Amino acid sequence: MEAKVAGETRLAREIGRLRRPTTAAWAVNQLARRHPDDLAGLLEVGERLREAWRRQDADALAALGRRRTRITAGLIRVIRQDAEADGRPLPPAAVAEIERTLDAAVVDEEAAGEVRRGRLVRPLSYSGFAPAPVVRTTPRRNAPAPRPEAEKRRQEDKRRAAVRERERAERERRVGELRTVLAEAERTVAEAEQSHAARAAELAEAVRDRDRRAGKVAELTAELAEARERLTAAEHRVEVAEREEIVASEVSLSARHRADQARSALDQAAGQ
Repeated sequence: MEAKVAGETRLAREIGRLRRPTTAAWAVNQLARRHPDDLAGLLEVGERLREAWRRQDADALAALGRRRTRITAGLIRVIRQDAEADGRPLPPAAVAEIERTLDAAVVDEEAAGEVRRGRLVRPLSYSGFAPAPVVRTTPRRNAPAPRPEAEKRRQEDKRRAAVRERERAERERRVGELRTVLAEAERTVAEAEQSHAARAAELAEAVRDRDRRAGKVAELTAELAEARERLTAAEHRVEVAEREEIVASEVSLSARHRADQARSALDQAAGQ
């Protein structure tokens, strides 16, 4: 029964750890709860960006991209200020995770819903193609049809642009992964440093306790040495007293013997 209870306790503890938000997730959740209107502004820009991306509207994408950058920077400032006020300043790794989470909410509708609900456990990231300005490739109205060489160059430019976009997306994905690894490493370092500080404090207390006990032992050792000296002196006095008592006893016996002899002589003299 005890083993079962212990096992359930460990399981509950593990579940509790699994459900505890990371620092970045906690900060984004606080934004959703404390500043829902500010967050809604960013998510609205995300909806319009996705729509502009579907329409391949380069002008709208450029304008919305600039607005997205301004709003995101403002939200990051608000998040950092709130965290400071709560006594939980954000490390650079957590700020990077928050930025990736907000980027994911802008690009992905499902991520936007998760951020809006304010119940994240871990930060989000998006590894697909992000909405970005596009280059107009269709001929303007009333423009003459392109020549074969121009069309060939246009297709080649499109192909190269697609390759560059894929490479950019791959770089962003890789950077996101590396940032996550770095954040985990920094979190591990922080936990290790905290554990080391706790062990160092325990060591310092153990050293102080040892020194206190060593001092007490030294004090008791000195008292024991003094007591032994007193005992030795007392034993010496006992030996002297014993010798003096023996001498006194012998003197007493000798005196008694002489007294007996004198009494006997006196009795004899009186009888004559």
